[in-house]
Amino acid sequence: MSVAEQRGSTGPSLIDGAFRVAYQCAYRLMKAYWGIRHPTTHGALVMLWNEGEVLLVRNSYVRYYSAPGGYVRKGESGRAAALRELKEEVGLAAREQDLSLVVDETHEWEGKSDHVQIYSLDLAARPRIHVDHREVIEASWFPPERALELDLFPPLRSAIQKRRAS
Repeated sequence: MSVAEQRGSTGPSLIDGAFRVAYQCAYRLMKAYWGIRHPTTHGALVMLWNEGEVLLVRNSYVRYYSAPGGYVRKGESGRAAALRELKEEVGLAAREQDLSLVVDETHEWEGKSDHVQIYSLDLAARPRIHVDHREVIEASWFPPERALELDLFPPLRSAIQKRRAS
């Protein structure tokens, strides 16, 4: 059951739908740019864990699941970006010292050289999660076995497998 279903959310508005279309168009343009320019990017994600389950999100412009996260801004550390994105995408605040780095790799992805840092954050209590229904359209908790059955951002799959093996 998704977080929205648990909270009895009414779902997205027409304005949210317009934002989703804008995100999808922007993403397609970015992919075309990446295919031509082959840039290097730097992203940071946070895997939230509670009671043996991981929070996964789905963005409106891609089909796969990921963890809350996004691009690192110029002059920003991966940890700072991860925390900023965590707050922006699911409304959760955390501290840098609570994050554990579990993946730090660079791979080819969607026409770019993608440097990805994935952090893990264990939570004693399940937090209230808020999604905007614009960029993030779903946030749900999954046991690792179920998460690994989903279409996942590849480095996130590795991070979940590492966690499951430990």
